[in-house]
Amino acid sequence: MLSTSSDVVDGVDDTAGAEIGAHDAPPDRRLGRVVFAVGVALSALLMFLGAWERRWIADDGLIVLRTVRNLLAGNGPVFNIGERVEANTSTLWTYLVYAAGRLTGIRLEYVVLGIALVLSTTAVVLAMFGAARLYRWRLRDAGGALLLLPAGVLVYIAVPPARDFATSGLETCLVICWIGLLWLLMMRWATPDPERARPLPGTAQILGTAFVAGLGPLVRPELALLAVLALLMLFLTPDLTWRVRAAMVAVAGGVPVGYQIWRMGYYGLPYPNTAVSKDAGGAKWSQGFEYLGNLVSPYLLWLPFLFLAVAAAAVLMTTRRRERPAGGPVPAARPWEVRGLDARTVVARAQRALRTPTAVVGFALVSGLALALYSMRVGGDFMHGRVLLPPMFCLLLPVAVLPLRLPERSRIGNDAPTRFAAGMAFLWLGTIVWSFFASNTTGMVEGAVVGRSGIVDERAFYALNTGHLHPIRAEDYLDYPRMRAMVGAIADNPNGGLLLPTPSFDTWDVVPPPEPIPPGGAGHTVFFLNLGMTSMNTSLQTRVVDQMGLAYPLASHTERLEDGRIGHDKILYPDWVVADTGMVDVHPWLPAYLDEDWVAMAQVALTCPQTQELLASSRADLTWGLFKRNLRNALDYADYRIERVPKYEIQRCDLEMPPPRN
Repeated sequence: MLSTSSDVVDGVDDTAGAEIGAHDAPPDRRLGRVVFAVGVALSALLMFLGAWERRWIADDGLIVLRTVRNLLAGNGPVFNIGERVEANTSTLWTYLVYAAGRLTGIRLEYVVLGIALVLSTTAVVLAMFGAARLYRWRLRDAGGALLLLPAGVLVYIAVPPARDFATSGLETCLVICWIGLLWLLMMRWATPDPERARPLPGTAQILGTAFVAGLGPLVRPELALLAVLALLMLFLTPDLTWRVRAAMVAVAGGVPVGYQIWRMGYYGLPYPNTAVSKDAGGAKWSQGFEYLGNLVSPYLLWLPFLFLAVAAAAVLMTTRRRERPAGGPVPAARPWEVRGLDARTVVARAQRALRTPTAVVGFALVSGLALALYSMRVGGDFMHGRVLLPPMFCLLLPVAVLPLRLPERSRIGNDAPTRFAAGMAFLWLGTIVWSFFASNTTGMVEGAVVGRSGIVDERAFYALNTGHLHPIRAEDYLDYPRMRAMVGAIADNPNGGLLLPTPSFDTWDVVPPPEPIPPGGAGHTVFFLNLGMTSMNTSLQTRVVDQMGLAYPLASHTERLEDGRIGHDKILYPDWVVADTGMVDVHPWLPAYLDEDWVAMAQVALTCPQTQELLASSRADLTWGLFKRNLRNALDYADYRIERVPKYEIQRCDLEMPPPRN
């Protein structure tokens, strides 16, 4: 059972807020509610219109839809039929799009666009409601009207990448919406309603919050950082019985743990194949700092953070609570006030300190910093600003709105409350002015060109190269170089074959299958970097693989190129694909730039027992025995690497070198 009569928040009895709130002047409260409602509506509208103005679906967003197409066709959650590869980083995003597509029956690109607009807009609203709960509680006993003005959310909306990736077909919209929902639920968990005589949320709401927190790893794997922090705070809630704690563990862990077991047995990996492809555990700090500067510098992003940090510090310092006198409820102890107390009292006070608005603010800030450091450690991304958007959103949560306490008319003058209100208004106006200029700033002066850093304005890049201002449908990408030629090459070679891109934008090399050709052809395999546009403009029977390995285990398990472009630092030679697909391996059917000896060595290298076991984990028929073997060896499979050069791979596996053909 939860005991609420003696719970203390920031050193003040819970019931005090309700009593004070009940005596607020109705006109003041009504004015505050109107201003907040207008701010929420305006911010939501700005987010929606900004996302709509820059609407598009990236090539990487189309990758998700290939898996959804296979799900809808009954082929399972795979990218290519017959090969169990988890090519999408966000599990929940994949199944959310699948569910919406099945329920509505409309075109998947429009399903994604609609969901993205709703989630991005909802995220802004949730962030504002959570921050409003914080300030209404902390400033509950101050006089005058409390105006909660949109601030941090406007900073987020103003940054162009935030509007670019509000749609894009990627999971960014789901990530920030989940973060916003968890923020609101955690703030509700830590504070009673300041305007109603209600205690802290009870067991049902705690379990609901735990369930939402537990979904973090399925939204995106690194969000496990936030999930663990939130669940620890909930688990240590004072006055909870062990039965409730056990229920919390079951509720939070049921879905993610169940999926993790299934993932390891089905895919043979402990995390999505994209993490293997990009070596998400590797470190590229120098590239990470360059990526951070690529986002912060063009928009002078440090300036609004400075404004908002000063404002938040001012609110914190001017509303710090004192301990209650002896005989009153025991206040939450400060860390430096525990000397002379027994261990049980120290633990109890530490637990109570966790269930405070200040602790939840700390949770948001620590989460944002942790996500930012992780993103920088792996080198950031090749898309301008994308992976730093969730950390930025976390850091802006406590200042999503700024509180402006209007002094009573009779007390307006050269006094502390008036000066404080004027200072807060100045900081808020500075944030608004910055937002106006930042929203019209071009972040990357290179435009749609990939610079030396490897970072590019992804939306501008695809808008330029497709000729469509808003590339959304798969057909829009047929105007991307080589795409129409790819479709034509498939139609011109009904017997099947391996399609390899050439330097020319209007031709593909086609390596034919060996004869005799089976009825209906031997099938087509397309080997190209851009998986989304290729896979969504071909049938599900066409196999699409890439040299980076997002959907191709053979490539994803190669060693990372230390000096490669971030996000593209694995490159599998096409000789491997010729050997893997079993196409004709001699000239003149083999393109002139491929070496028969390299293909022959790749054929031998593929016989390496460890490589065969790895490939069987995703290609062999899924029996109960294979499921158990995958589950047992998933971590080893994730760490397994092969040499890109077939000759070196033969030496690594201690195989016999084939005789030279030339």
